[in-house]
Amino acid sequence: MPRNLAILIFDEVEVLDFCGPFEVFSVANQFTDSPAFNVFTVAGKAGPILTRGSLSVTPHHRLADCPSPNLLLVPGGQGTRKEMHNPALIDWIKQASEMAELFMSVCTGAMLLAKAGLLDGLKATTHHGSIDVLREMAPKTMVCADRRFVDNGRVICSAGIAAGIDMSLHVVTRFLGKEVAEKTARHMEYPWDGRGNE
Repeated sequence: MPRNLAILIFDEVEVLDFCGPFEVFSVANQFTDSPAFNVFTVAGKAGPILTRGSLSVTPHHRLADCPSPNLLLVPGGQGTRKEMHNPALIDWIKQASEMAELFMSVCTGAMLLAKAGLLDGLKATTHHGSIDVLREMAPKTMVCADRRFVDNGRVICSAGIAAGIDMSLHVVTRFLGKEVAEKTARHMEYPWDGRGNE
């Protein structure tokens, strides 16, 4: 059975924050006997989401009808500033994280995890331009400014934008082994040395 991998999207989400990981997990499925990940997007509303740069994306599911995620990925972008004050979304993240085997953030998605109280006592990182904001928001979190990603076991946070690809390849390594991750990176023509940064 493939793991349900829900990727949250919202207005003003950073495109590569969610598309980079979407590509990694989708491509990794090509190198397994049967798909390892059922990758889908989820949003708080029906209809198209307008990303940073106004790319229009129609989510697969709404929060209300989203299959229970085994893996949850929360991207960042300018839209996180608004979504931090969206109680329905923060509650959904909290509830989804309780059931999820693993949850991840990319860029300022870490702020949504922090708002949901999911980073207390853990290490985290975010986009280099938002490190101080995350430190202020999450005083019980050790914020690492010098890491591309940090792996706490059930919670993994990556730095900004393209760093989400490195984190996703790391997750593929955890679940499917280094060979599948290397084949995925090679297919994507992404320069990845296979070393962790946790």
